[in-house]
Amino acid sequence: MADVTGSQPGNPHRDRTFGWRNKPVHPHGDPRSDGGFVGERDTLVGHLRDQRITLQMKCAGLDAEAMARRTVEPSNLSLLGLVRHLAGVEQTWFRRVMAGQDEPRHYRTADDPEGDFNGAVADPEVVAQAWDTWRSEVAFAERFVAGAPNLDISGTDGDEPVELRSVLVHMIEEYARHNGHADFLRERIDGRVGR
Repeated sequence: MADVTGSQPGNPHRDRTFGWRNKPVHPHGDPRSDGGFVGERDTLVGHLRDQRITLQMKCAGLDAEAMARRTVEPSNLSLLGLVRHLAGVEQTWFRRVMAGQDEPRHYRTADDPEGDFNGAVADPEVVAQAWDTWRSEVAFAERFVAGAPNLDISGTDGDEPVELRSVLVHMIEEYARHNGHADFLRERIDGRVGR
């Protein structure tokens, strides 16, 4: 790959070189798919799976301090905050909206609506708990989608019905957006870049 140099003043990576040395995996070891999905359900489920894997790859190999580091101030974003936030998003759309389970939301309360980010502190137990919660919600979502007779089934978001297919599209969008944030956060932590 070609070298790319930045030209903005104050950029600590002005002379960075892009190549596989600073990316999470070599293309031959990438656990994400290369497409080839067949049909609507497989396409949506496959792309969402790839986005979930991307989040894990963006966080791979980091300790609690790095996971909780807010590297793009004044934003309160951190990789740990994103994991916590996406656990809550999974819970909201699949468990609460689609399955109709009335459970308290993870991390967020009326008193602290940004608790997913505000509570993302550099504690190994907080990091482990966030990943456990995220994995539990992803597993619930995967079981729910696999058991759905079709993508036309609806849940209720407030007073509005919402189809499972719309939830899957929204989740792909949500992960893609936050994985873009994760790109910048990770690069500021240790220079790792990648897709």
